[in-house]
Amino acid sequence: MTQHNIFSRTAHGARSLRFLGTTRRKQAKRPRPRLPRRPDYPRAGRSGWRRWVPSWRLVTGSFLMLAATLTTVVGIAYARTDIPEDLNAFATQQDTVYYWADGSPMARTGWVSRQEMPLSKIPDDVRWAVLAAENADFYSDHGISAQGITRALWRTVGEGDTQGGSTITQQYVKNVYLSQDQSFSRKFTEMLLAVKLDRRVSKDKILEDYLNTSWFGRGTYGLQRAAQAYYGKEVTQLDAGEGAFLASLLKGASLYDPAVNPRNHARAVKRWKWTLDRMVEIGKLSPAERARYTTFPEPKPPHKPNTTAGQNGYLLQLAESYAKRAGHISDARFDLGGYQIYTTFEKPRMNALTQAVKEARETLDPKQRKADHHARFGAASVAPDGRILAVYGGPDFERQAFNESNASTVPAGSAFTPFVYAAGLEHGVSRERNGPRTAVTPSTMYDGDDDIPVMTAEGPYWDRSGKMVKGHNDGNRSYGRISLHDALAKSVDSPFLQLGMDAGLKQVRRTAEASGLLPSSFGPPVPSFSMGNSTPSAIRMADAYGMFAAHGMHTDPYSVRKVTRNGEPVPLDLPRAKRAVRSAVAEEVTASLARPGGENGVASGSPVAAKAGTTEDDTARWYIGYDRVASTAVVMYRMDLTKSLAPLPLKGIGGTSANGKKLPSRIWNTYTEAMTK
Repeated sequence: MTQHNIFSRTAHGARSLRFLGTTRRKQAKRPRPRLPRRPDYPRAGRSGWRRWVPSWRLVTGSFLMLAATLTTVVGIAYARTDIPEDLNAFATQQDTVYYWADGSPMARTGWVSRQEMPLSKIPDDVRWAVLAAENADFYSDHGISAQGITRALWRTVGEGDTQGGSTITQQYVKNVYLSQDQSFSRKFTEMLLAVKLDRRVSKDKILEDYLNTSWFGRGTYGLQRAAQAYYGKEVTQLDAGEGAFLASLLKGASLYDPAVNPRNHARAVKRWKWTLDRMVEIGKLSPAERARYTTFPEPKPPHKPNTTAGQNGYLLQLAESYAKRAGHISDARFDLGGYQIYTTFEKPRMNALTQAVKEARETLDPKQRKADHHARFGAASVAPDGRILAVYGGPDFERQAFNESNASTVPAGSAFTPFVYAAGLEHGVSRERNGPRTAVTPSTMYDGDDDIPVMTAEGPYWDRSGKMVKGHNDGNRSYGRISLHDALAKSVDSPFLQLGMDAGLKQVRRTAEASGLLPSSFGPPVPSFSMGNSTPSAIRMADAYGMFAAHGMHTDPYSVRKVTRNGEPVPLDLPRAKRAVRSAVAEEVTASLARPGGENGVASGSPVAAKAGTTEDDTARWYIGYDRVASTAVVMYRMDLTKSLAPLPLKGIGGTSANGKKLPSRIWNTYTEAMTK
């Protein structure tokens, strides 16, 4: 090798070592941060419109980034979205329906007209009519529809059918969880809830709740109320044709209810036909079945809603109170509604009793006679088995909620004496303190004179003011010695004042309570107890007299015979008949009170037992009569409810003494005649 070549290699190696060391020193230094590359947009090297056309890399990258962002946002929103525990008030509340004794509707109460109905009781044709019209893919979708979402978003921005882009699940979510506004945020929340609900709840349950909460117009929520409002029948009785019309109302009752606008009829018929054809298309109605529905099922005209006006309010008040008590239903639960309350009230009797009192009121003239002011009438008709058949509670519930048929405000007076007689016949008497008791018969004689002192084992009875208590008869008439049977038949009071002391006021009270009078209405245990110082209501007096018609068996009065909630029975603690007095005792009281037709205001040709009742201070007048079918009590009194519950004197009412005294019996007579025609 030449010297030149050796030198060249050595120099080359030295240079290599120098550069190598330099490279290592540079790698040890911290590299400078590299700036992100700016998107090539507008594109360099292009001219004209081509500069503004993005490359496929830019388009793909942007799309993937947007998709990832949306997926992340939706995923976070879905995870943070919970199904609310509380539903909208209208979604849970139902109305309560009251029925007459014959099963016909009487009234509805509640803020909404809605009643739940299990899906199993809704006919398949009706169910599929709704699905065909609203969401044929309901059982296969996941709570939302991609095609529907696109359509809904467009309609949210523009105008159109608000439900057109929603599945049934979404509609249900909107009805029960959300508001009805059309904002994007509400729609987004609706979709998230729909997906989550679809995963947690069965399809049948969602459909059932949807059909029970949807608005159908005419003030109704739910398919059950819609069936009643438009066709006057239960949803279980609907056919496919009727179901197809009701399904159209989900698009808007204002567009398809013929009663709202005459032009709606053509739209309703067109939609009805389309729904039935759609059912055939999805295989839920055969062509042969479709051929049967050629005539549009015309809905009934809207009926005037029932209110609490007139006597209805008093009836509903009685029925609601009894249903809660007998069914052990709390106020909070009852307020949710959904109950069907079948009452014992008979509409013909209600009409007859109301008319009878109205005619009696028309004879009064408050403008001409001061005594006619504040006149009040309470009346009740009760069957011997305790069913309350009719009541008159006042002139109008919406003007006066105070129920005069159920008020314990005025004394029973001499109308109480049949219970004194029954106590004597049942338990006998004792005229010596702690002495033996002797039997009493209808022929047992008593002093029937007026103004005779009441005797005890120790002598005359003196009241706390030091005044001797004496018995008085109506009109201060004396009858001499008289049998108890005749005394009751002729309304001679003084013998029963003494009989009450002889039988014992405890026994009299026990008999009256067993007959149905409430202990809370009893007066103090003094001699006047036998003369009716107690204040029973007309309902209780009618019921207690009914015990005699039932041969000594008593049943507490009741106004509700059956209660259901959404078709399911609610157990009731209905009263049972109990023995109050022996049958022979009840029959003797009835024999003493028997009146031939035409006497004392009793309806001609209707043999009944009846008793008039007055008070010593003339603040109340009664007339009570009964037969095998019903016992009816009528009471008249005066009371200024704006001042107090103290009864006012009846002197001068009706103009003449005879007219005023006959008003209760006139009411009883008019009512009884109407019911015996």
